[in-house]
Amino acid sequence: MSRHGKVLVAMSGGIDSTVTALMLHEQGYEVVGITMKTWDYASAGASKKETGCCNLDSFNDARAAAVHHGFPHFVLDIRDEFGNFVIDNFVEEYMAGRTPNPCVLCNTHIKWRALIKRADAMDCEFIATGHYAKVRMENGRGVLSKGIDELKDQSYVLWGLDQDVVKRTLLPLGTYRKPEIRQMALDFGYPELAKKAESYEICFVPDNDYRGFLKRRIDGLEESVDGGNFVLRDGSIVGKHKGYPFYTIGQRKGLDIALGRPIYVTEIIPETNTVVLGDEEDLNKNEMLVSGINMVKYDHIPEGMEVTTKIRYKDKGALSNVYNDGGNARIRFYEAVKGIAPGQSAVFYEGDDVVGGGIIRSGSIFG
Repeated sequence: MSRHGKVLVAMSGGIDSTVTALMLHEQGYEVVGITMKTWDYASAGASKKETGCCNLDSFNDARAAAVHHGFPHFVLDIRDEFGNFVIDNFVEEYMAGRTPNPCVLCNTHIKWRALIKRADAMDCEFIATGHYAKVRMENGRGVLSKGIDELKDQSYVLWGLDQDVVKRTLLPLGTYRKPEIRQMALDFGYPELAKKAESYEICFVPDNDYRGFLKRRIDGLEESVDGGNFVLRDGSIVGKHKGYPFYTIGQRKGLDIALGRPIYVTEIIPETNTVVLGDEEDLNKNEMLVSGINMVKYDHIPEGMEVTTKIRYKDKGALSNVYNDGGNARIRFYEAVKGIAPGQSAVFYEGDDVVGGGIIRSGSIFG
């Protein structure tokens, strides 16, 4: 009988998830390791070999650690669960002129749900991952908050987790910094893990070329969208582009157009295959609309509540007020923020705590 209960730990074979499993095992939890195969690169048609969480070496590394420390380990193939939802959404969002964040979607709808489903089948009270964030119970709710390592904090990508999932989640790395985790790997006898390179790629876009992925995914895409107009805010045509799905808000490089000054993508209009260009200040917005709201710390956001809103993973966040807008949230920033990209996640913080989040639908200048 374990001292703390039974926990199903997601093990990718990397340093963070391995140390998570070994730490919990050492603390007296009854640990069961599970490695999820979400994607195989051969089906993506990419040239790069499998790396990161979906290759055989990673599976073997995770299993070896489990066997060495005497707890069970399983490999779970969730490619069907993953592909039908995450991949389709990724393609649909780009085709709608937005910039998706598939890792948020995968965490919310695939990985955590797959873990909970298997945890129930194995009579595990908890699930655990190697994310750098913290979770606690407060006023009957599971509250997510930032990890203490600001460079590694991953609370942003977990905003979509439902309360029933948050309450059963253990995130032991949230109170440590990355160098401490590397030292733990050494102390556990895994020097190769301490040196292992980390992957920041989208797992199904192994070469970081989302444009190539879209072309391989949609027959005839390149030909069907080539030759649309680059326009300025006043509507004047200044050139031709290669297709609106291949551009993102804030992009400056790779436009292949010279206007005598730095120029940026400020808007994408899929209906007319139009890409709007402007100056850097044209990226500044005072307001945005956010949909698909998920509440974490509270069951609702008080009208006009002051929060710090992050509009991308590495964003420092900006002070703002949140207002209800027909089931959506309208965010008004105290000072204009740069590069609001529809399709990305907006996450609202109260101090270090995640109040909630949603998907950015539009940004606008607010007088």
